[in-house]
Amino acid sequence: MRARLADLTQALVEVSAGEDLREIARRIVVAARELTGARRGVIEVGDGGGTHLARVTVGDDGTGGRDRGGRAGAPAVLELPIRLRESMFGTLRLVGAERDGEDGGAFSVEDEALADALVTAAATALDNARLRELSERRHLRLAALHEVGTALLAPTDARHALQVVADRALELTDSDQSFLAMPTDPEEAPTDVADLEIAVAAGPESARLVGSLLPVMRSSTGRAFRMRAPCRADSLAYAPFDRALEAFGPALIVPLPAADGVTGVLVTLRRRGRPSFEPDQLALMTAFADQAVLALRLVAAQRESRELVLLADRDRIARDLHDHVIQRLFAAGLSLHGTLSRVSAPEVRARIDGTIDELQEVVADIRTAIFDLHEGADTLPLGQRLRRTVADLTADTPVEADVQVRGRLADLSPVVADHLDAVVREAVSNAVRHSGADTIRVAVDVTDRVTVEIADDGCGGGIPRPYGGLDNLAARAAEVGGAFELASTGGRGTRVVWTAPTLD
Repeated sequence: MRARLADLTQALVEVSAGEDLREIARRIVVAARELTGARRGVIEVGDGGGTHLARVTVGDDGTGGRDRGGRAGAPAVLELPIRLRESMFGTLRLVGAERDGEDGGAFSVEDEALADALVTAAATALDNARLRELSERRHLRLAALHEVGTALLAPTDARHALQVVADRALELTDSDQSFLAMPTDPEEAPTDVADLEIAVAAGPESARLVGSLLPVMRSSTGRAFRMRAPCRADSLAYAPFDRALEAFGPALIVPLPAADGVTGVLVTLRRRGRPSFEPDQLALMTAFADQAVLALRLVAAQRESRELVLLADRDRIARDLHDHVIQRLFAAGLSLHGTLSRVSAPEVRARIDGTIDELQEVVADIRTAIFDLHEGADTLPLGQRLRRTVADLTADTPVEADVQVRGRLADLSPVVADHLDAVVREAVSNAVRHSGADTIRVAVDVTDRVTVEIADDGCGGGIPRPYGGLDNLAARAAEVGGAFELASTGGRGTRVVWTAPTLD
């Protein structure tokens, strides 16, 4: 017995020398096995409030997972609580004693006393390490929230702000992959959303995941989106992105709350075989979801502020054009009309008539520009503005029009959004007036660039060149670093393609 007490003393010295929670827990299990001859030892440590902090297993009980019965009256399993100051924060479980070649699987009273003495004496060192672990977790959480908040306060776009959230969520939950998925059309009611698109991701599979679609029905992400409730899962219930996520198992899925529903979901994943996520990590993810929502709101507020300044400038320009430029052009036209009655030479009269017609066209162009400036102040979402524009232009005509939008129009800067609206208006107006088409199709696709294609089934080749409106489309593309293409073949319709970066 004296020798075993000496072993106990040495074990306590080794345990007390550790600082890391998992290392101290491992030393306790190793020492307990050596003192009692246990085949297997398991220690679990929590925060005292139900949150798991560490679990360490050493050895194998050799029973295939079954507890083996010992000699009569002797326990085959020892389960000892870890307490300090009347508070229990862990357990030590020892299975199947083996000593001196015997395989009875039972622990003696002396074994139990030594193990209990070890746990009681080591509780202080374990508690200190546990408190350090909790303090470090709180520090990391505060640092992460501070970093996200700082990123949001800086001038940025929504994608960058969300990327910061995904990066930090990956790190703080000790995950291998994370991503944020949002509705493909942010203007669509949450109850009508069919798919969520992965907007940003962090981790080794990010390049393959960004842009992938997750179905709302029959999926873990969709269930969290519909129920507006965070959840833990052993794996994603549905993975429609080929093999990109086959290697991942445990998942945390947290919805991004909004006033009228949910704007998306934040997901973190671990590789198969790694431990499941703990409840406190789900709480941390919920806090990060709130940060993601704040990111969207702040970026939207910044965008609205910039747009208000832009709209004020547009109103001023529109007033100047109407009150000064158009009036001076009218005066010049009236003066030419007066001069025309005094001119008898046919060539001179023809030139004056042509100049008067050109002045009328200039006035019409300026009025169109004024209309465009005021249309920029439209408070409707861009998708609705495009559909309304096409509907207005084809009203009272036999033309059937179809508008399709793919991607997030909300990612466009106000300047690019207004250019897009004007491009659709100009191209559809040209098609209605000149092509003789029965149908017009407008397709908008938003990725890292925005592309709009306006195609008709008209006669083709009927759009006059040069034509001021089409020149405007090219000028608008050049202004924002985009491109403009016109393809028109006799009898086969006309196709207009206009592209630009999402940010001006």
